[in-house]
Amino acid sequence: MQIQLTWEDPATGERRSPILSVPIALGREFARLPDTLNRQRVARIVLESGQVSRYHALIEQEGTGIVITDQGSSNGIFINGTRQGRSFLSTGDIVQIGPYQISIALAGAATPQPRSGSTIIFHPETDLPVPASPAPPVSPTAPAFPPPLFQAQQVSIQDLLHIGFPVQEFDYAALGAGLGSFIWVDLLRIGGVRTSQIVALGIEKVPYARYQRLCVNSQIPPHERLRSNSDSCPDNIWGWPSYALRESWHDFWKGNLGEAFKHLWQVFGEPTFAETYTPRSGNVFASIDREAKRIGWDEIYRYGRIRGIRKTDDGRYVIAYSQASANRRDYGFIVARYVHLATGYPGIQVLQDLQDYRERTKDFKTVVNAYEEHEHVYKHLEQQGGTVMIRGRGIVASRIVQRIYEVRKNNPTVNVALLHLLRSAKPQGNRFGKAQRAVKNYYELQPFNWPKACWGGDLRVMLESASPAERQRLLADWGGTTTADRVDWQTIARQGLEQGWYQIVFGDVEKVEPNGQGGTITYIKEKEFKGKLELNADFIIDATGLDAKVKTNPLLDDLVNHYQLPINPLGRLAVSNDFELTEMRSGGQGRMYAAGAMTLGGPYAAVDSFLGLQFAALRSVDDLAKHRAPRLHRTNGVGSVVQWLKWVFNQSPN
Repeated sequence: MQIQLTWEDPATGERRSPILSVPIALGREFARLPDTLNRQRVARIVLESGQVSRYHALIEQEGTGIVITDQGSSNGIFINGTRQGRSFLSTGDIVQIGPYQISIALAGAATPQPRSGSTIIFHPETDLPVPASPAPPVSPTAPAFPPPLFQAQQVSIQDLLHIGFPVQEFDYAALGAGLGSFIWVDLLRIGGVRTSQIVALGIEKVPYARYQRLCVNSQIPPHERLRSNSDSCPDNIWGWPSYALRESWHDFWKGNLGEAFKHLWQVFGEPTFAETYTPRSGNVFASIDREAKRIGWDEIYRYGRIRGIRKTDDGRYVIAYSQASANRRDYGFIVARYVHLATGYPGIQVLQDLQDYRERTKDFKTVVNAYEEHEHVYKHLEQQGGTVMIRGRGIVASRIVQRIYEVRKNNPTVNVALLHLLRSAKPQGNRFGKAQRAVKNYYELQPFNWPKACWGGDLRVMLESASPAERQRLLADWGGTTTADRVDWQTIARQGLEQGWYQIVFGDVEKVEPNGQGGTITYIKEKEFKGKLELNADFIIDATGLDAKVKTNPLLDDLVNHYQLPINPLGRLAVSNDFELTEMRSGGQGRMYAAGAMTLGGPYAAVDSFLGLQFAALRSVDDLAKHRAPRLHRTNGVGSVVQWLKWVFNQSPN
């Protein structure tokens, strides 16, 4: 008999859905299997987590049914939230083993193996999320680019100079020109490197442009607070004064003494006595603007779409890029000794059934992604009311819930309802050691000490010293889709459930169709009653997150395939503890580093946070200084004070 097991990787959120024949063994290593099993026929599902025993559970056929049995594991198995030693399984059951929640579909009920998901790619020229990613129009007379010499493992500099396209040479190249690039460049400038030695190549001049757009689309405008911690200040190497202190100082001089002292109390009292402070997005962006001007970002930035990266025969790297305008496309090359990759997320993750609906109906207004511009949804609700369905859970989903709450509060005469469709309940939060995350209203709450422990605590040290396989287990235990532990969000969810305008439904989606009235109808297999349900909604908002897979990014995919770069167990770039791509060393000195989501599974956990980007930049710049990169000096105690004072008085670093 066959059975379909479906789960999401607790570290990356990526979906797995194999169809296997029983018996099926589930565990971490399978050092031993019972002699009664035919070891050649048993299927093995490896679940990388410290909460999973080596041989944790066995699924096998008994009569006409399917039964799962705990094999003496340390943490047990949970069937639909209840711990069981042995239980028959039915379609729709949720089996929890450690941090893994596995949905069951038996033979006959199992659907064909779905695609792993879809992605809304950021357009290569505009950086805007688009339903499909068409290649930019190319003139029939346009040359092949990158040229054929990019097929070589090492590009000849002499051949490159004879092609006819412009070639510019720099010591340092920051590829992406986003927040990760900005922080790296900032540290180079503080370390003594001149603007003429650095280039930051990307398609948007403002380093936080994409991040700001995603914030606004996911309902975090400038006056709203970011949904992450404020331990790191991307504009200030010391991180002091912090965003909280700056905001308090600003409120103090405006005469808002209550607000000023409130922010200070939040910092000193968090998280036990006060809710954690988070900065307003507008304040963060204004601070980055100030620092960008101070370090000469305008002189460093170059507009261009990165088309390829290759090693050169003189121990450097060549970057091929194109520049598109309204009526022409230009090409060029940049040659650099030290390269930093921080290209960010290549696209937005989309649930496959919703993408199928959009492709089939060409309706991109009724079904939207939370990271796409979708203000029309809230305007419709304010004027006419309606029902919205949210898919996915996490920080973005909870922010959408808050936005719907605000619409209801500001427009009490209209009827606004919210359906939250989840694949399964969350009976318990991720656990590591004696610590376990709380679960309230089916949200797993993320404590704000997570990035702090990654920065200088035991978790960071543990991850740095772990092997790649051990890192996968640790991140599975630490990871998971979470939202912040904030009282206001919890209050909104609780009130909505009590008042009836907010409803949480569990089930597997069979299909999404137009309902004939301008909205949608979602057909689901409901968990609780093992039946089928039809859910009508005027709009569906997909809040499942961003896509970080290397293969989704054409630039990284080309680099990995051309140089056969190793991929870590989470499917990301394998980097050293200094965030170097060691296999990409060029000659005796050329070095390449990476930062951001593309390094998840490496030596740091919160890689896509402000803290993660700053930590990666610190490690890589320190490594460059150790190898005596041109004009780059380690920032000692005296130098650090001098550079901080220059920041205070808004003077150029050098």
